[in-house]
Amino acid sequence: MGKTICVSYEGKPSYHIEIQKDFRLLPEKLKDLGYGRNRVCIITENTVGSFYLEELKALLSHMFSCCTSYVFEAGEASKNTDTVGKVYEHLIQNSFDRKDVLIALGGGVVGDLTGFAAATYLRGIDFVQVPTSLLAQTDSSIGGKTGVDFMQYKNMVGAFYMPKLVYMNISALKTLPKRQFSAGTAEVIKHGFIKDQKYTEFIQTHSKAIMVQDYETMEEMIDRSCRIKRDVVEQDPKEQGERALLNFGHTIGHAIEKLSDFTLYHGECVALGMVSAGYISWKQGNLSLEALEEIEKILESYGLPVRLKDFPYPPEEILETTRLDKKMESGKIKFILLKNLGEAYITKELTDSEILAGIRYILQ
Repeated sequence: MGKTICVSYEGKPSYHIEIQKDFRLLPEKLKDLGYGRNRVCIITENTVGSFYLEELKALLSHMFSCCTSYVFEAGEASKNTDTVGKVYEHLIQNSFDRKDVLIALGGGVVGDLTGFAAATYLRGIDFVQVPTSLLAQTDSSIGGKTGVDFMQYKNMVGAFYMPKLVYMNISALKTLPKRQFSAGTAEVIKHGFIKDQKYTEFIQTHSKAIMVQDYETMEEMIDRSCRIKRDVVEQDPKEQGERALLNFGHTIGHAIEKLSDFTLYHGECVALGMVSAGYISWKQGNLSLEALEEIEKILESYGLPVRLKDFPYPPEEILETTRLDKKMESGKIKFILLKNLGEAYITKELTDSEILAGIRYILQ
């Protein structure tokens, strides 16, 4: 039972992704890494903490000299340098040093924030990802991207910093609200769209089993998604080239997410961004109309939005907001488009009118 994926960094084995049914093997995996007798701090947010914090403390307290926790308010609004400062304060007060370890228990916000705190506390302390959302398990916990938002700029402050372990409990997904689980499938679907047409076919034919969280189907889906993400980040660990393909749907998606004041989930915004990018790909003469229709059909089968109705901001403001994205290069928007399902490419040559056409398509 369970699956293990090895991730390399700069050509050398770096850490394992453990896909398991529960948390029971976590202490054993931490011991295998040499942890024990030192301190551990479990960083989480209040919603996830109410489900799993005490369980993890009970599992880990016997093997660490100090098992403490820091809990912050759930939501994107907490993903900032103020929260990181409070984490630093907690670690200092509990005498954490470089031989100790942090555990990120939660979704993407917790993982990104904990990773950044780990990268910068004492110039680097070990951390472990224990992702509990579908988005975090299949995407954000893998590859060492850490960071927080700064003012109105999403993920503007951060570092590439690898975890020592990524431990996934698939059963934890059962506690996610249906809308949040649905939103998490957007990143899963994205992996197929950019890299693997056969995986897209799997996602399409198994939508019902995935949406009711059939365990064996979920295990295969998470394993295949993680392997796609692993392969991309191994080739381009610091996003100098191909890793940017993982941003398919994110340029317009991030702009919508910000303008909605995060009332829309990240995955919902990415889904809208993928439809918009798919439309632009069609207009560029690459993607077929049938493939564009298939993109929308797959997203809808997972309860994801393909149109943004009654949005209070005009297309021009969405376009202007994309210019705040950290993926800008030399004043040009780096955009990810599709040649076909399973084949993505990077362009910096889109005009404002071409991007606006894509935005208008999802606003109609």
